[in-house]
Amino acid sequence: MDRTYASPSSQNLTAMTANSVDFASSSSPSPTSMSTGGSRAVKIIPLEHPSATASSSSATASASASVVSKWKARMKGMTWEEWIELFFPCYRWMRTYKVREYLQSDLMAGITVGIMLVPQSMSYAKLAGLQPIYGLYSGFIPIFVYTIFGSSRQLAIGPVALTSLLVSNVLSSIVEPSDTLYTELAILLALMVGILECIMALLRLGWIIRFISHSVISGFTTASAFVIALSQAKYFLGYDIERSSKIIPLVESIISGADKFSWPPFIMGSLMLAILLTMKHLGKTRKYLRFLRAAGPLTAVVLGTAFVKIYHPPSISLVGDIPQGLPKFSVPKQFGHVKSLIPTTVLITGVAILESVGIAKALAAKNGYELDSNQELFGLGVANICGSFFSIYPTTGSFSRSAVNHESGAKTGLSGLVMGIIMGCALLFLTPVFEYIPQCALAAIVISAVIGLVDYDEAKFLWRVDKKDFLLWTITCTTTLLLGIEIGVLVGVGVSLAFVIHESANPHIAVLGRLPGTTIYRNTQQYPEAYTYNGIVIVRIDAPIYFANTSYIKDRLRDYEIEKEESKGRGPEVSRILFVILEMAPVTYIDSSAVQALKELHQEYKLRDIQLAISNPNREVLLTLAKAGVIDLIGKEWYFVRVHDAVQVCLQHVQRLTEFPKAHDSLAENKSSLFQRLLNQRKDEFFQPELESGVHESLLSKDTNPQLEPLLSKKT
Repeated sequence: MDRTYASPSSQNLTAMTANSVDFASSSSPSPTSMSTGGSRAVKIIPLEHPSATASSSSATASASASVVSKWKARMKGMTWEEWIELFFPCYRWMRTYKVREYLQSDLMAGITVGIMLVPQSMSYAKLAGLQPIYGLYSGFIPIFVYTIFGSSRQLAIGPVALTSLLVSNVLSSIVEPSDTLYTELAILLALMVGILECIMALLRLGWIIRFISHSVISGFTTASAFVIALSQAKYFLGYDIERSSKIIPLVESIISGADKFSWPPFIMGSLMLAILLTMKHLGKTRKYLRFLRAAGPLTAVVLGTAFVKIYHPPSISLVGDIPQGLPKFSVPKQFGHVKSLIPTTVLITGVAILESVGIAKALAAKNGYELDSNQELFGLGVANICGSFFSIYPTTGSFSRSAVNHESGAKTGLSGLVMGIIMGCALLFLTPVFEYIPQCALAAIVISAVIGLVDYDEAKFLWRVDKKDFLLWTITCTTTLLLGIEIGVLVGVGVSLAFVIHESANPHIAVLGRLPGTTIYRNTQQYPEAYTYNGIVIVRIDAPIYFANTSYIKDRLRDYEIEKEESKGRGPEVSRILFVILEMAPVTYIDSSAVQALKELHQEYKLRDIQLAISNPNREVLLTLAKAGVIDLIGKEWYFVRVHDAVQVCLQHVQRLTEFPKAHDSLAENKSSLFQRLLNQRKDEFFQPELESGVHESLLSKDTNPQLEPLLSKKT
């Protein structure tokens, strides 16, 4: 269905030409009437206007009904296998398991990562301020639970460096690590993290963490890597240093104790670190040597233990006695400290979502299966909850071990079960040997692992691509180093949100012009060849309009109006702006403050004889405008489906307004002969495309009555 425009009818528009009011009222047809006489009709696509009352109630009802109906249809259509998969995601790979194709790969990957996990677990437990046995427990029970409830087939969970640092940082401020309360609080923290992860998964709140940008995480992990490495320096130097998550106290403590420096642990630790880094590099750069990457930690432990057993150096501290056997069931205690642990619980959960779920999604994409992030979060939560009854501290997915698991060919969660079995064997049979492991060897394992967290490449990339994100990275990294982990994260998140708010409050707004030879309108800065029309400003708002950005949008519209008046476009020559067209296709939402601002803008334009036109608003925006009465205020005839439709109508109005003074000078045109009227009509048929393009050459002879000449600029 087409809607036909022929000439202006708005009283505001007729008032623009003060000397032609009487003429306009007597001769101008209505906006929706067919063309009569000398004006060619413009056919446009009509915009469907929803009912403000009926649409709102029906939209709400239909939305709620559709959600309920979708859930009902989904529940009814689920088979018994899908029900099992919903509660036990492991069934997805178990029912399609290909023994000949998958078994060997899963066994090799599980053994490889299991060998890597045992020494890393003890190292990370020491970093957390706990006895190594709790690291072994944390690498045992959660793996089996996650294999059942987790949806990733390659993610390797257990203790990680970043979580261990967070545990150490918060608990050391409450109690000394040597106190039994320290261990009990670490176990309670695992329970709290698990509960929060499950709640967020069930309420599908994982999206909240999206507000923490990648720049913040990269800056935070880079700073944490330096803090972790310095905290392990005491095992290299041979003397104790201050426990702190700030770099300045750590450096001061290292310098002040320099007189206690011991060469044997430093030499042994440095050699172990060199071996680890060399094996890691060879494993990454040469495919046929990739097993070296996983074998590095075990190699360091074996060499260090062998050296101690042979030479018995007195100045090298050892791990000491480790209880033998599997963990026993026990209920977490010390619930009176729950309140003080809530901030760390939230922080660890955030790290778990960003690190674990991010890794799991990447691995799922590489291996060609779908992954539900909320199900993944639920699996991590259940693993921590169940593990807390077997003396674990908070665990999550490990980037390094997951990467090794994937590179080793893991196909399903069976590789995780193999890791758990290896850890169980270590607990049952190998703990007497572990007491001879040098602590500098475990420290070297931690340092070699966290070196990969220092993200220089990300910093260089951000500097090259987006200086604002680089600034965010720098602020987060610096504040984490100087002020501590919690403050660093809070500052980073705060600045990140401030950037988001600033972008939202100052949205991108573009002046549109027409691309030559098309009916397409694009940003004139991006497409310099796009041309504009005299007297018409076309503006596109590339964001939702709400209370925070209404003032900015109004200011920009005023600026564009001034800029347009000072520039030259195509079409009839006019002295000022007559029409402002708002392209609202990118506007997904509009609130009450924006509606009020739109009303004020319309009134302001009305006082200055400027007509506001709206192009392509979506249904929700149009419904809001209808309920607020803005559609009737501006006029339904000034709402359009396309920018080009609005431009055509506005151009005809501009042309008509420029012709009014001519009509007053000569009434002969109003009383012209039939031949003259036909000539006018024929002329306009040629004239409309030229009016839109802004290019015109006289179709009549030089002797033709100048009153019949269209008032167009001769400039192209």
